[in-house]
Order: sequence, then structure tokens, then C-alpha cells
Amino acid sequence: MSYRKRVLFLVTIDSIIVLTAIFFSQYILDTKNVFTPFLFVTAFSLLIGHHIFAYIFKLYKKVWQYASIGELIGIFKAITWTIVFAGIVQGVIFHDVYFRALAITWMLHMLLIGGARFSWRLYRDTYVKQNANKKRTLVVGAGAAGTMVVRQLLHNNEAGLLPVAFIDDDIHKHHLEILDVPVVGGIECIESVVKEKEITNIVIAIPSLSKKELNKIFQECSKTRAKTQILPMIEDLMSGKVSVNQFRDVQVEDLLGREPVQLDSESIVDTISGKTVLVTGAGGSIGSEICRQISNFNPSKLILVGHGENSIYSIDMELRQSYSGKIEIVPVIGDIQDRARIFSVMEMYKPNVVYHAAAHKHVPLMEYNPVEAVKNNIFGTKNVAEAADTFGVKTFVMISSDKAVNPTNVMGATKRFAELIVQQMAKQSQTKFVAVRFGNVLGSRGSVIPLFKKQIQAGGPVTVTDPEMTRYFMTIPEASRLVIQAGTLARGGEIFVLDMGEPVKIVDLAKNLIKLSGYSVEEIGIEFTGLRPGEKMFEELLNENEVHKKQVFPKIHIGKAVVIERRVLDYFMENYEQMNAVDVKDYLLMVANNRVEEEAFLELVGS
Repeated sequence: MSYRKRVLFLVTIDSIIVLTAIFFSQYILDTKNVFTPFLFVTAFSLLIGHHIFAYIFKLYKKVWQYASIGELIGIFKAITWTIVFAGIVQGVIFHDVYFRALAITWMLHMLLIGGARFSWRLYRDTYVKQNANKKRTLVVGAGAAGTMVVRQLLHNNEAGLLPVAFIDDDIHKHHLEILDVPVVGGIECIESVVKEKEITNIVIAIPSLSKKELNKIFQECSKTRAKTQILPMIEDLMSGKVSVNQFRDVQVEDLLGREPVQLDSESIVDTISGKTVLVTGAGGSIGSEICRQISNFNPSKLILVGHGENSIYSIDMELRQSYSGKIEIVPVIGDIQDRARIFSVMEMYKPNVVYHAAAHKHVPLMEYNPVEAVKNNIFGTKNVAEAADTFGVKTFVMISSDKAVNPTNVMGATKRFAELIVQQMAKQSQTKFVAVRFGNVLGSRGSVIPLFKKQIQAGGPVTVTDPEMTRYFMTIPEASRLVIQAGTLARGGEIFVLDMGEPVKIVDLAKNLIKLSGYSVEEIGIEFTGLRPGEKMFEELLNENEVHKKQVFPKIHIGKAVVIERRVLDYFMENYEQMNAVDVKDYLLMVANNRVEEEAFLELVGS
């Protein structure tokens, strides 16, 4: 029904009610003298007054299927002022007021007009709700957010969810009802309540949950076959950006069990705002997120360097759409192995800050291609670092890896070697050179999460190396924030390490992802494949000789990494082309693990 037709309908109904009420009240008081001039004047004044005050109190603009106390108060005010207006008209024209007739009329107005309006709500809450094919839903959290969710679900027929019970750990709420929905128990009751009440959906509605608490709740929810979702940010719900039928699925990132890193925004603004920033590997998972995060701090110019045109095109278009006119964005196609190209780019744009994210990172792949790992991770880093030194870059931040700690593989060894180059540069340059070391990044290209998702979509099984294998995990935004924050903390030569909490078992990650995808572990299956070439069972972020217990920033440590003599690094970079693949790997691992005084190393270099 259009707005105009709706108003016309309400005006007609109200007019009939107003006229009926006054004549009926007069009939009750005096059955013989109903149709009198006094009554007709009163009826006319009531009719005019009602429509005036109905307009003032917006009775014709209310959505009555969602009517509540607020709408009832509006009706009360409109009717009361209408009766007062009619009484004034009676007094002015007839010098008398029929108080009993007006009182009865007031009561009939409240009954009939209120009843007519709230019948829409009654119809919707009973007939429509009972006949709608809604999914039985358990709401975890009986606080303000959970109550708001239930209220909106009850009022929003399009949501398709019917709240039938609350779960809350507050024992004082147990056995009570909120909006006619019972609070049936604590978190430990989720599995039994789902079975008992035939729940098909679970909504976690506790915005203040920590990651550990969310993980605990999800583990209970995962014992059931109900679909588990989580409340959007409460601010988004209240501002209308999202509605209650836009609950999001729980993500693996939500279950990391630790809180994300918070940035020191003021120091980052001082480092980046109004400056020229260059990012290598800008099209990659980490590099592109660094670009997004940097853009929030208003650099004057952002140089996107990468050798893959499609990935650079993608991040370039994304940033232009969001920051057009605010930031000068320059896409540069170039390979960090091309020394002349890198020096040319540095000379042309003279960046203030460089974030070096370009690297080969796949462990098994680099085991088969050690020379390519050396060319990209070592010589590429050397090219970018020396170009930064030559053209006066203020801060250079290199992205490293936990695999650089006591490495057993080529990729980790080349990243440690690159750290050593950066540390050597810091000793002789005015540029502040630092490295940032973190664990596996959830969702990055080639990481375990996309692989698991593909395997689950294909029906399984999910392949896991070993039931005891563990890794440190963080999200892409977290990793990028750490890199940016490290640039503000740099003094030169540091290796910054994020306190990543407890390592996560890969098999547990696989199980959670299977459950989040709506399957049981039995349906998909998990297959253990054994360690691949170069893989470690457990990763480390710092070895025992590198640990600084004190944090320089919340959740950020500085490692006391050992610095290797420059001649050791130079020897390899001058002679690696004459080495076979085995010797390349052996040399890298000895240097990366600081075994340069061992007989095997001295024999390898001919000393």
C-alpha cells in the first residue's frame, strides 16, 4: 500500500471511530436526546481536533506492526488533546462542558483507536509469526545486545530466524524470560539445549567477547550441527549499517585465542602522513594490506612496486577507488632482482619510508629451487636495501619470517640471510634498517587456510602434515599493522617480533575450519601426510640467544639477533653461482644458524 493510500485509510478509520465514539457515549448517557446541535458541534470539533493532533503526534507515520510503548504514548497524547480541544469548543459556544460524555468518549477513543493500531502488531506477532517458516534459533548472550537481537528478530519477519531460547553464564538470569524468550542455562548447556529445542541456528550476541572466550563458546557450538553465526559490531547495528539478518559466520581469525595488536596512531601519523612511501611486493597478500593500512594515514605519495602486473593493477584500482584525489598512487612494474630498475625507481621517487614485502615464501617449492630463493630473497633484498641507502630513505622495514629462526629449509635460511644484510646495512647507513618477524598469516596466498578450504569444497580429505605439528598464526591486518608500527619504533638494526601467544596445532585449525564450513570431521576426514622437504614440526619466533623479555610496545619484542661478519655474507654472494644446489643450501643453513666457525663450514668455503 502506498503512503498516500495508507494515510487515507487511517484517516477514514479514525473518522468513523471518532464519530461512533461520541454518539455512542451520548447514547449511553441519554438514549432519548442523541442527535442534538450540541452533539453535532462536539462531533465536528472532535473530528477536526483528532486529525490535527494525530498529525502533530505523527500517528499516520508510525509503522504499526512494530508498535510498542512509544506509539501508545503518542495515541494517549493525541486523544487527550483532542478531548481537551472539544471541551474548549463546547465551553466557548455553549458555555457548558459535558464532562461525562467526553470522559466516555476518551475511553472509547483509547480502546478503539489503540485497538485498531495494535491489532496490526497482534496479527504480525501471532498469525504471521506462527505461519512463517522460520529457523529455530538459540541466542548466546542475554545482555543488551542479545535482547536487541531478539527484539529485532521478533519484529523482522524477513530475518527468517525465530529466537526460542537464551544462553548466558549469569546464573541470576537463569529461569527468567526476556521478551517471552527463556534463559535456559550457561555455555555448558548449549549442546543439550540444541537437541532438546531442535535448534538449527546459533547466534553469538556478546560484543565484548575476547578471542579466548569466543573460542570456548564456539567449541561448545561445534559439538552440534547448528549453524553458528556471530553478531556484527553493535555500532553497525545501532547505526543501521547492518540489520539482524546480516549476522556473519564465525571466521578462523575469530578463534586465534588472542587479541589483535593496537596501533600507536600518533607515531604512525608522524612517520607516514605527508610522506612518500614505497612498498615492494605491493600486489601480494601482506604487501597489499600494508598499502591499505598506510593509506589510512594520508601519505602524500604511495609507490606500488611489484613484478606481477595483474596483482599491481588490482591493488592500484582498489586504492584509487577509495583514496582518489587524496593520495598520489604510482604503480610500478619491476622485479627486485633487477638492480638497475630498483635504483632507477628509488632515484625517481626518493621515498621517505620503504616497506620491503617482496619475497619467495613457499618452503617446499624453494627446496627444489634454492638458487631462485637466493636471487629473490637475498639479492633482491640487497638491491632494495642498497638503493634505499644510496638515495637517503629515512626508514627501511623488511618483512621476515619465524622460519628464519634456526632454519632447516632454504626459504627460512634466505630470510635469515636477508635479515643479516639489513643488520649490516644498519651499521654503515644513515637509513634506519629494521626487520619484522612474524608467523604464518591466515588467508595469505599459498597459506594453509585457502588449501584447506579447497579440500573441504572438494569433499575432502583435508591433508595435515602431522597431528603434533604447530604453527604461530596471525591475520593479514595484524601482520601489516606490526610492520607499520615497527617503522615508527626503528632505531636501526633491530629485529622486531610479535608476541603471538600460544602456537596452534594445525590439526585443530583444520577441524575448526571443517566445522565452520558446516561439515563434521567425520564427513570430510583428515589425512596425515608426513613432513615435506624442509619443514619443521615446531616453529620459533626467537631462539634462546635472541630473547628480550621486555616489550618495546604492547605485544612487540626486540630480538637480540646475532650479527654475522660481513665477509661471510660477501663470500657467499660473490661465489654462490659456482656452487651446486647442495652447497648453496649447506652454506645458507650454516650461516643462518651461526655455525660459521665449524669445520664443515670452513671446509665448504675453502678456508
